[in-house]
Amino acid sequence: MPSRGALVFADAGYSMDDAYFVLFGVPFDRTTTFRSGTRFAPTTIREASRNFEADMPEHGVDIRDVPFHDMGDLDEEGSADEMVAAIEVEARDLVSNGKFPIAIGGEHSITPPIVKAFGSEVSVVIIDAHLDYNDEYQGLKHSHACAHKRVEDIVGKGNVFAFGIRSWSKDERPEEALFADAFTIHERGCEEVFEDMLSRLDRKPVYLSLDIDGIDPAYAPGTGTPEPFGLTSFDVRYIVNRLADRLVGFDVVEVCPPYDNGNTSMLAARYVREVVAVKWKASRKG
Repeated sequence: MPSRGALVFADAGYSMDDAYFVLFGVPFDRTTTFRSGTRFAPTTIREASRNFEADMPEHGVDIRDVPFHDMGDLDEEGSADEMVAAIEVEARDLVSNGKFPIAIGGEHSITPPIVKAFGSEVSVVIIDAHLDYNDEYQGLKHSHACAHKRVEDIVGKGNVFAFGIRSWSKDERPEEALFADAFTIHERGCEEVFEDMLSRLDRKPVYLSLDIDGIDPAYAPGTGTPEPFGLTSFDVRYIVNRLADRLVGFDVVEVCPPYDNGNTSMLAARYVREVVAVKWKASRKG
């Protein structure tokens, strides 16, 4: 069950009953393969959220007026399998009650059980430096290195793509995955490549998963497995805004505070606010 401490995401002032957006943290990083510490991110992202003004004039939205609730962190489970089961229970409860789930990790293994809460009714866009298309990694089906593959198992081929990829192995069978690599994105432009990828998805509702290492480490250095030549922070902002009316849920994962100068947690907090603002604005127009 979630535990709610004194620290909450800034301006998430509504009760659970009255909220549409519900944020929860998952401080889990036990399948980490390079630099550990993403379990600390829910706390540092919440701390960073207090840096921002509530008013977002570029969207005409004051976050304090948006029905937004922070339900706290899930208890850190002992194994990846236990963690996945616990997340799915909480996510199903939120989705069945008409909430828009926002998760802050933690590692990328938290994403598939949230997607599973939507059943096979959504498409999924993953921003990531790594393909994460292993069927298992180091004996684990729920490793963070298997996130893309586990999501595809849920929603089916052609209903998920990864964007910004610049690291994969032949063992992952990349020819079977749907993705856009960062080098093509740099050559053709983010907007053109993203529109091309988006046109391939059959289902309009989109769950967006942001692995912070999809962004170039010049912008987001505090992550467990940094890869150069990534997306810019504005590229990701474009994607969030482009998907605004289609979004049904969001997570940001792989922020690793022990290796951060504070910028990465700040960026993650800002993307949470961006998602809340643009989705709320789009729903008001609708």
